[in-house]
Amino acid sequence: MPRKFFRRVIPSVDKVREVRALSVFGERLFHPALWHLNRRSAAGGVAVGLFCGLIPGPLQMLGAGIVCVALRVNLPVSLVTTLYTNPLTIVPLYLLGYEIGSFVLGASTGSTVTSPPDFDWSRPFASAEEFGHWMVGLGPPLALGVFLLACVLSLLGYLIVRGLWSVHLRRAWRARRHRPLRVR
Repeated sequence: MPRKFFRRVIPSVDKVREVRALSVFGERLFHPALWHLNRRSAAGGVAVGLFCGLIPGPLQMLGAGIVCVALRVNLPVSLVTTLYTNPLTIVPLYLLGYEIGSFVLGASTGSTVTSPPDFDWSRPFASAEEFGHWMVGLGPPLALGVFLLACVLSLLGYLIVRGLWSVHLRRAWRARRHRPLRVR
């Protein structure tokens, strides 16, 4: 089931090869390990996507792609997984990262935290810049906390995918064992 689900959702290598803009990356992007779907590559892709999803700004997918090429894990799974962060989820995740960083560094969190700026959809670039200044103002607790949160999320994602895939395989083997033989 996991393989069938991913194959239905993920584009084929041949469809991606047709995109002319991706020819800049050469054949490295089309290495079979980046597109092969098995327990290891899918779990690795989820882990990379969860880690790179916390990279600030629009560099999440680029970072995930570079790490996937380096580690030879499933590229499409990784790119899709980075989408867990969006304008609605990034602020709570970064606040959680700040709390984690403050806890680890032993800093007090109550007095120095300013609320994040409101996002004005009529001026998206100015709002993104205000958000960036807010993040920089939070400093070392935010940087350490987001890194630790990314590590924990990627480890949990890897273990969950490996575990669920194993459970699925055991159930399939058990069902196959109890299935009556067909006589031809």
